[in-house]
Amino acid sequence: MGNFTELDMYLFGQATHYDIYKKLGAHPTTIKGKKGVMFDVWAPHAARVWVIGTFNDWDETANEMERLEPGEMGIYEVFVPKAAEGDLYKFLIETPDGRRLYKADPYANYAEVRPGTASRICDITKIKWTDQTWMKKRQETENVYEQPMSIYEVHVGSWMRHPGREDEGFYSYRELAEALTKYVKEMGYTHVELMGILEYPYDGSWGYQVTGYYAPTSRYGSPEDFAYFINYLHKHNIGVILDWVPAHFPKDAHGLADFDGQALYEYPDPRMGEHPDWGTKIFNYGKSEIKNFLIGSALLWIEHYHIDGLRVDAVASMLYLDYGKNDGEWIANKYGENKNLEAIEFFRHTNTLITGRNNGTVMIAEESTAWPMVTGAAQDGGLNFSYKWNMGWMHDFLDYMKLDPYFRKNNHHKMTFAMSYNSSERYILVLSHDEVVHLKCSMLNKMPGEGFAKFQNLMAGYAFMMGHPGKKLLFMGQDFGQEREWSEEREIDWFLLDQPYHKELHDYMKELLHIYRKNRCMYELDHGWDGFEWINADDADRSIFSFVRKSKDGKNNLLFVCNFTPVEREDYRVGVPKKKKYNLILNSDEARFGGEGKERPQVYTAVKSECDGRPFSFAYPLPAFGVAIFKY
Repeated sequence: MGNFTELDMYLFGQATHYDIYKKLGAHPTTIKGKKGVMFDVWAPHAARVWVIGTFNDWDETANEMERLEPGEMGIYEVFVPKAAEGDLYKFLIETPDGRRLYKADPYANYAEVRPGTASRICDITKIKWTDQTWMKKRQETENVYEQPMSIYEVHVGSWMRHPGREDEGFYSYRELAEALTKYVKEMGYTHVELMGILEYPYDGSWGYQVTGYYAPTSRYGSPEDFAYFINYLHKHNIGVILDWVPAHFPKDAHGLADFDGQALYEYPDPRMGEHPDWGTKIFNYGKSEIKNFLIGSALLWIEHYHIDGLRVDAVASMLYLDYGKNDGEWIANKYGENKNLEAIEFFRHTNTLITGRNNGTVMIAEESTAWPMVTGAAQDGGLNFSYKWNMGWMHDFLDYMKLDPYFRKNNHHKMTFAMSYNSSERYILVLSHDEVVHLKCSMLNKMPGEGFAKFQNLMAGYAFMMGHPGKKLLFMGQDFGQEREWSEEREIDWFLLDQPYHKELHDYMKELLHIYRKNRCMYELDHGWDGFEWINADDADRSIFSFVRKSKDGKNNLLFVCNFTPVEREDYRVGVPKKKKYNLILNSDEARFGGEGKERPQVYTAVKSECDGRPFSFAYPLPAFGVAIFKY
């Protein structure tokens, strides 16, 4: 039959079979005039393998698979004439000691809707793409780091729901495409990041315990529906980022764990192959076929599904052999260290390959430690990610924002510290789903004070975040002040937009996002000191921060002033870099944002009057918790 050739085996054994998803799995085809499906599975430890499904009434003897030569590779193959698109199937694996395992296809492109666990035959080669304009623009991107990136993080199942429907009211991929696009465009986000789209069995894992690395979850529709979603967002100039989880996988009986009767996808030694805290298995990054499995998955999403970036979950757990483990629960590397050398090599290979083959795409690390050069070039010893989530900034920012304003003066450094290491990596500033679950409170309820003071605190914080160097990410609900913690079991509290404070915060966030997109100084130079300058980083007593964002050509720069106390500063004077006119483009005290709405001049002219160590300055009446942004 020869679907999986000796060349395929060679490339698979080298971890360089970049089209592996076109060979392993289930593929509708015609052989000698007969329509059917070619099934291929990798199961080197198996004694025998069958494919069972709706096409043979789950008959366990009907379609035995042949072990291809050379047999040590362990590829099994069979062509089933009666099988067709839409049929459910599993692989029945018999182990040498006589056990029988019923496994979903690791390379399946579609799965049965949970709680069912079978794979579903699907021909993804027939998907029609209509996003050529977007893809051409992506390919021609000169410098991805100089583009705006404000990411809206979304959990599909709980963003919005249809009330009262029996199917839990999930929006389908197609419905989501239209509703989400309308919202994202109106707000001014540039990208959507989807949590948990790779197929997974348990809703409560939010998609971070994956069983189907090649399948968009069937909860919201078919692969064709998912492609419609991508096409639709791209047509409206919205980038799409997916969460990708190569760190670990669950132990579900139908999944990858002990796939052919013993450790195959995981390290065989449990000290290497298991996360005691999470109850999950760790991929064996030293094995070529496993690396190829994961690299093939990444390539499928980027190249076949036109995804613009992958956010790699739990990177630290892959890099450190002792992550979440006690003494005796892990094995040191050959140098006696706690670094997983195989995972490091895997990242360099994957990241270099993905971004090298697909200009304009990004690989993003959720890495929570001080591991050096996460975004450094592979040839210099880095991991070659495009961006790293700035968890240090996030912790310092939230620690500061939670404080009663009276105590902020003693913690002023928490808001300035991130700039001391900003040029060490390329960062995304994140306020993600992780910060609003597990009794951590919603973003609004982290804020001190009562009533409108909470909103004012949050508005000042959001302005500081949007002005600070680094790309941005906000989780859904945070832009209107969700009050309850997030839960995957219900939609976010859209009804709050009927209440004035929430609506005003929402309008304010929209204004900030549009200012970010419209002004190149906000995103062109995020990496070093070229694009940022403190005016006053040391005004701890008044808890006021002032800084400038600068563009490459020196035009249309922005001056930010953020007041983090409830004290009005009628006599506030700010030093400025040049004797120019400064146009007020955002005043948080406007009535439309819930402020007092006092009349203020729109233009301020700098005069020769020393302030903040500069020869020129101007006066501005700074409100309590006030934010002002000036263009010059």
